[in-house]
Amino acid sequence: MLPNEAQSRIAALRSELARHDERYYREAKPEISDFDYDGLKKELADLEARFPELAAAESPTQRVGDDRSEGFVRVKHRLAMTTLDNTYDETDLREFHARLVKAMGTEDLAYTVEPKIDGVAVSLTYENGKLTRAVTRGDGEEGDDVTTNVKTIRGLPAHLAQILNPKQINPKEPDGDLFSERGDEAFPDVIEIRGEIFLRDEEFRRINQLQEETGEALYANPRNLAAGTLKQLDSKLVATRRLEIVLYGLGACEPAPMGFDSQSSFQAQLRAWGLPVVEKFWSVRGIDAVWASIGELDAMRRGFAYATDGAVVKLDLFSQQLVVGYRGAGQAARKLSPRWACAYKFAPDRAETRINAISLQVGRTGAVTPVAELEPVLLAGTTVKRATLHNADEIARKDVRVGDTVLVEKAGEIIPAVIEVVLAKRTPECVAYVFPTECPVCATKLMREEGGVKWMCPNPECPEKVRRKIEHFASKASLDIDGLGEEVVDLLLTRGLIKTIPDIFRLKVEDLLPLKKSGEVWAGNLVNGIAARRTADLWRVIHGLGIQQVGAASAKDLARRFRSLDALASASLNELVQIEGFGEKTAEAVRTWFNQPVNRALVEELQAAGVAPTPPVEAAAGGALAGKTVVLTGTLPTLSREEATALIEAAGGKVSGSVSRKTHYVLAGEEAGSKLEKAKTLGVAVLDEASFRELLG
Repeated sequence: MLPNEAQSRIAALRSELARHDERYYREAKPEISDFDYDGLKKELADLEARFPELAAAESPTQRVGDDRSEGFVRVKHRLAMTTLDNTYDETDLREFHARLVKAMGTEDLAYTVEPKIDGVAVSLTYENGKLTRAVTRGDGEEGDDVTTNVKTIRGLPAHLAQILNPKQINPKEPDGDLFSERGDEAFPDVIEIRGEIFLRDEEFRRINQLQEETGEALYANPRNLAAGTLKQLDSKLVATRRLEIVLYGLGACEPAPMGFDSQSSFQAQLRAWGLPVVEKFWSVRGIDAVWASIGELDAMRRGFAYATDGAVVKLDLFSQQLVVGYRGAGQAARKLSPRWACAYKFAPDRAETRINAISLQVGRTGAVTPVAELEPVLLAGTTVKRATLHNADEIARKDVRVGDTVLVEKAGEIIPAVIEVVLAKRTPECVAYVFPTECPVCATKLMREEGGVKWMCPNPECPEKVRRKIEHFASKASLDIDGLGEEVVDLLLTRGLIKTIPDIFRLKVEDLLPLKKSGEVWAGNLVNGIAARRTADLWRVIHGLGIQQVGAASAKDLARRFRSLDALASASLNELVQIEGFGEKTAEAVRTWFNQPVNRALVEELQAAGVAPTPPVEAAAGGALAGKTVVLTGTLPTLSREEATALIEAAGGKVSGSVSRKTHYVLAGEEAGSKLEKAKTLGVAVLDEASFRELLG
């Protein structure tokens, strides 16, 4: 490559990487995978090495990605937060070892190997053992102060502590504190502890289910959602999403590190302080042992609580880390990446397949979502037949066409997505895809949401919207009407027996008799099942109404606060905002829904059809579980999860999805998993159904 060609390519790469940095770090909406991004960055680094006269301090290879955003106070790190050099190649990893051998003058080097968490980097400051500040990586030198949001994370202690011997814990006395405070003199005056904030796969699915229920766009993967959540200005909203954290790195420490002189001993200290740490940690000697550990990690990583996209390899001894130092950036001498650590990244699970068709799904809010219908392909252990195309803009940007050969990847190892088109295999019959201008169901002209990317069907009588709304209302997550599943709803709509939600409660046995051979028994059961739900829990009816931003948890909050549909319908915006966990967006969505005449008419029709929801039982102030937090896991002998939750809430308790040192009880049934193990590790009292019932009296 000639110098002028190199200059042109370098300029193009710098511009492209700068755009991707903006999308990834500031907007949490990356357009390409980490694998493809790393490939572009390596190409740029190689060109700058070949043509050093073209190197520049402002190049993406000479700076840390910047995640700072408006609305947050900026704080300077005492010790710069660097990023890691990445490799996908064993040879590069062994060359990393060879450089360290040369620097230290010995082959006998001790390393640690840790999971590389696909989350959001953060630095916590503890002063005399007390959490005082949480700051994002930012540009490496300074980041955004997100202390208020980080303090909503369950399981993150506000004060460092010393774990007692688990044998000293009496499980019959759950009120006992599992951590004993140490004197302030036992802690460093100031210590920065680095880690990663993440969302569990199950929490990611829960939030996406809520998005789907409320008609909002789905999030692409847990990392993006965690990053977007951490940068919310409303800490109440952050608290509704169960962010978690894992800590592993040392920043500044004043005075010098106390009781730890290596990464492995620092890990032990983090555990002793009661901080959440990585699930698996290897302390090994030599590069062969490092490589073997990476193989072990790859085999077990899908069972971890967080997404793991690689392994972090570090020189163990801090004294050797000081000798090796950091890679800097020209005259600025800014620390970019440590020479004593690197990340070996696992190649993403990808598969090549063909797009047979692009179908459009109409949601109950009218959002039209494109989906790629694929030639079935095995990906990450499962057969994938469909993949999201997100929206019309994404189809145009990637130039996806029916008949194209494409690469499909499980975004965050969860949702299949089309990553890119294999242009070399495109055939002449693959014509550019034109996004329809009309609803594929009712032919109504589509409208684009203001300031958004979604196309919407505005027709309130669109058959697909009506069907989806009725299905949602009758579903297990809402009214849970026995016998009224998707097939029956479709049958009733097709025969014209129902047109709206209130019509469900007007059905008679004689209406249903012609629909099935065993009509009398089936019809009687369905009508009885519908009648039994006229007095369903208030929160179920609220959830079934399909108010945007309101999922099951928010519906329960509304039911507890207002206790009737009429009271909720007349609630002011100020009253709604004051509900714990409600942000302005959710409150406005509720108020807007009830302000619409068509929705008020729906509520009135339901009431006229005999729907009289049951308000929640007032939690007993002196109940057996008043002020207690309970986590459910496994299958109980006679109680469903919903029934157990209702009993807990009626006794004044609160159900949580994750175990922490603030958990009072874990109610465990058969096939209890990692939550039970964590409870045992923390010494949290574990109840079976019999002891749970005994506790409730």
